[in-house]
Amino acid sequence: MSLKRSHAAGVRTSFTSGSDSGGKLGRQELYDELKRLAQSGQVFAPVDIALAIGAGEALVSRSLLGLAAEGYLEKVDTGQYRATPFAEIPQAEFLKALARASKLDSTRQRDLSEIARLKQNNDVMRAKLLAVIAERDHYLAALKQHGIDAGPAPVPAATPTGGAPSAVQNAPSPEPTAAGSPTSSGAGGDSSS
Repeated sequence: MSLKRSHAAGVRTSFTSGSDSGGKLGRQELYDELKRLAQSGQVFAPVDIALAIGAGEALVSRSLLGLAAEGYLEKVDTGQYRATPFAEIPQAEFLKALARASKLDSTRQRDLSEIARLKQNNDVMRAKLLAVIAERDHYLAALKQHGIDAGPAPVPAATPTGGAPSAVQNAPSPEPTAAGSPTSSGAGGDSSS
């Protein structure tokens, strides 16, 4: 083999070993570490397990993502897991789940990541909506406390399905008046000037 080929082979192996350093994932070590983390209840990242069992972080990360998809781990935050559902799982079931999890293709992993991102976004938007509702309720209570009527709740405008909106659709509805009260437009009563 020429010098050029041996140098290229060394570069190639350094690139591949950089992404999956540690080569093979020790199933027993992973099982023991996940059991330990399930008993302690602490949140962990793939790098924590990779360092503890001496496996590659990318390999551990893929395995944890697959186990979370199978429901054996709880995904707490981006890249963070909790092993509480893992506490009562026998080793035989774990091995079957790990085999299924390792068969996840990149499309499925991408979909799972997208689902996790959307769920997190949904939680953020729900929190913002609840904060806005609480603020609205606060201001309405302050108005009511000072004897100010906030009026009716706004009604979302219906969008017409046809062409241009007609004047009747956009006309404000008249406020109901009491029987003896004067009207400002004079449209329904005596208009003597």
